[in-house]
Formats: sequence, C-alpha cells, structure tokens
Amino acid sequence: MEKKIRIGALVSGRGTNLQAIVEACRRGFIDAEVVQAITNRAEAGAVDRCRKEGIPCLFIDHRNFPNREGFDAEAVAALRKAGTDLVVLAGFMRLLTPVLVRAFAGRIMNIHPSLLPAFPGLHPQKQALDHGVRFSGCTVHFVDEGVDSGPIILQAVVPVADDDSVESLQRRILEQEHIIYPQAIRLFVQERLAIEGRRVRILPPKDS
Repeated sequence: MEKKIRIGALVSGRGTNLQAIVEACRRGFIDAEVVQAITNRAEAGAVDRCRKEGIPCLFIDHRNFPNREGFDAEAVAALRKAGTDLVVLAGFMRLLTPVLVRAFAGRIMNIHPSLLPAFPGLHPQKQALDHGVRFSGCTVHFVDEGVDSGPIILQAVVPVADDDSVESLQRRILEQEHIIYPQAIRLFVQERLAIEGRRVRILPPKDS
C-alpha cells in the first residue's frame, strides 16, 4: 500500500479552509492526512480546530526572530521533521521568504479570495468592490517567491451583487474556497498537476 501524502498546514486565522481539508481527507476524497500545523498566532481559531482533530499544532512566535527568514527556517525544520510532502497555506497571514519557498519548491499551495492575477495582496474583496467588478472568486495556486503570483491551479467564479458588502462577498467566496482547495490537493495527491512555466496542466487520471 502506498504511503499517504503528508500535509503540513500554516495557519493564522479561524482555520475554516483547514477544516475543509481535514474533512476531505477523513471521507477519503483526498488520500492524505494533515500531520502538522504551524501557527504564528497562539490565539488563532485554527489552533482549537487542530486540538479537536488531534493534529499537532506548533506555535512559532514570529516576534522572537530578527527577520522573516529566521521564522521560515524554524518552520521548514518542523515541516521536515513531520515528513511533510505538501505544504498548504490556510489563512496564513505572513509572506513567505525564499527559505521556505525553495525548501518545498512546487509543493506549497495557497488559496486567495480573488480571481488572480486580479487583486493580489490584502483586502481583495474590498478591492473588487471598489473596482466595481461584476465577478470575483477565489484561486488556488502554487506559491512562488512573489505575492500571490504563483502558477494557478484552480479558480471558482462568484458573481458580485449590486448590494454586496465586503462581508457578504467574503462569505460567498469562502464557500467556494472550501470546495476548490480540497479539489486542488486531490489533484496533487493523484500526481495530476504539471507545472509548465506560468501554467499548471491538469493531467488525465493515471488509469484512464
């Protein structure tokens, strides 16, 4: 029997995307398991979710390091110790440095609540509303050394209503995040993602 893919998650917030991933693993949609979580916020809601799910969650206080590279080096050490195959950013509110990106090159995923390359960075829902777009959504992408600039894996489109607030748009986008993030991880586990420059090609199932 093949070894299950081991997932390490970086979290800073409520952990709803982490929960969606854990549940997809539990029901067998993803043949993987979350073996390690790392947070820079001890009070994050994701920490409670990890506790309830029995997932080891390591608190690394970024304030103890003189720079981002030091934090990332500690995270890399913990992820390697856990035998991590794939790193997922699930509401992780820190920019990664090359120390972490290069350690897991082609094996780090992030989800961003906009249709990249539109509205990268902070407050993408507000950016979308301020620009008056008719459609927004979310994007799962591989992480590179830029800001929300890595090769795109999957996207989901969410119509923007005339009476949308940041909060209402955020809620509807989040619903789609919980769908496409597990789908993207499933494709990775099935070895069906091929990075070709700026593009990600989705390969047919191996038994097809």
